[in-house]
Parts: sequence; C-alpha cells; structure tokens
Amino acid sequence: MMPKTDDLVLFAQVIELGSFSKAAEVNGLTNSVVSKRIARLEKVLGTTLIYRTTRRLTLSEAGRVLYQQAQLVAQASKDAFEAVSGFSQSLQGHIRISVPTISGELILAEAIAEFCELHPIISVDMSLDNRFVDQIKEGYDLVIRTGHLEDSNLIARRLLDSRWTICAAPNYISRHGKPQTPEDLLQHNCLIYSYQESGARDWLFTQHGKIYPLRVSGNFSTDNAAALRKAALAGHGVAYVPRCLVYPDLQAGSLVELLPHQVGKVLGIYAVYPYSRQPPRKIKLLIEHIRSRYMDIKHYF
Repeated sequence: MMPKTDDLVLFAQVIELGSFSKAAEVNGLTNSVVSKRIARLEKVLGTTLIYRTTRRLTLSEAGRVLYQQAQLVAQASKDAFEAVSGFSQSLQGHIRISVPTISGELILAEAIAEFCELHPIISVDMSLDNRFVDQIKEGYDLVIRTGHLEDSNLIARRLLDSRWTICAAPNYISRHGKPQTPEDLLQHNCLIYSYQESGARDWLFTQHGKIYPLRVSGNFSTDNAAALRKAALAGHGVAYVPRCLVYPDLQAGSLVELLPHQVGKVLGIYAVYPYSRQPPRKIKLLIEHIRSRYMDIKHYF
C-alpha cells in the first residue's frame, strides 16, 4: 500500500509547525484525527517517524528522510493549486530568511525592508547568522550565504563574487612597515577572523595562477567581522577580510589595501532554497530584488 499524498503533506505540516495541535488547527481537524493519520502513515511505511513527548516532537532517522521528500510533495501540491486558482499571481504570505551578518548589515536589512514595503501583504522574518543553517530542518524559505553548497536537497543561485582584501591602518604601517610580499606578513601581527569555513590562519594567495595558503600568526582573533574591522582601524594589526566590509574605509584612507594583486580568496554569494520544480513566486521575486541591490553596490565587492 502506498502512502496517501495528503498524509505526507500533513506530516510535513506537523514537523514545520512543531505540534499535532497546530497542524490540526491549520487544517480544521481534531488532534485525534491528525494523530490517527500520522499513525496510518507509520503503519503503511512500517517504521516510526516521530517520537512524541509532552514537550516536543523528535524525528526518527526514517522521519528525517521522509520529511525532506514530504516537503517536496507539499510544495508540488501547493504549486498545482496555485497554478489553477491564480494565487501564484498574487503575492502574500510569510518568508523566513537567514542572511550573513556582513551583507545583512551592509545592504540586506534595508533591501528586504524595501521589498516588504513594495509588497505590503508579505511579511519577512530575517535572521542574521554566519553559520550554515540546516535550511530544511530549521524551516527557512531562503538563505543567503557566502561559500560553497554541499547539500543536494538545496538549489543555489549565484548572485555575485565576494573578493577579500588585506588591509591595515596607516599608523600601523608607519610603525611596522608595509609588507611587500605575502611572506613579509610572517613578521606582522595578523588579526584573525576565526569564523571561516576552514583555516582562519591560512591566508590564501595567488602565484603564477595558482592558489596557495600561508599560515600567519597574531595575538587577536574574533568571530565578529565588525570587531575585526575596529581592531584594524585602531592600528592593532593586519586584517584579511571581505572587501565589502572595509570598502568605505579604503576609500577614506582609514585603511590601506596591501598586496592587492596577490590575494587569492574569492567566494561566491548564493541565494539558497529547498529543491522544488518551481519555487514560490514571492521567493523568486525576493531573490531578484536582493540580487539587484547587490548589483547596485557591486564595486564594494
């Protein structure tokens, strides 16, 4: 016996909403009916999907696998109904989005608030977080991330490239000299941005078209980009950061760019969303809006 499609959709809703009672309320059902339908789904599949306690629901391993697929079924059903009803031509509902702190503070907070003003019956909940969130498990509709995509259950659209830069304050350079080669940095106090995918002390450089790491050292590290920028501005050392973070400082002369033609770190900025044949129109329009705002200040990157 095959599972019923509406039971799969209901299962996805239970997990997304976090309780049987909320799923029951959304669908105009009683708690007992929701419980019976999830039990029927488990019986058909021959495995436990959800461990129930008085305070929370926990997915089994089989439940986690099914949840990913059930979300696709739910989205496909929604797309089909929207295509027939014409709902897809209107923009309404709620979007949960996670964005990196630098881009969030630099441009995305204003850009997303502007999007909400343009589409007043859409609400957006924006979280600023550098970590690679579990988009499906944590229920994000859209994630903006800098780095590399590995999860095959997600689709990533490249928005633009983010180049990194090495910089220091003029007073630091006057006291310690200006590095002429990457290896000169071994004699300098390098400020470490510890929140990176790997190798926070392994700064990347390019030589003869190839990228190579150089391990630097320093007496200050932080996982907060704004704190690192302030330490560099105060003349405490040399920083290796996304160029967009310090672009105004470089233009004002508060920071000086070092070894600009030898820096080897460039990362893509992506809009990431769960796999489906046709993402909701509101998500597609939000991605386009975000991309256009990035393009407005692409010289920062």
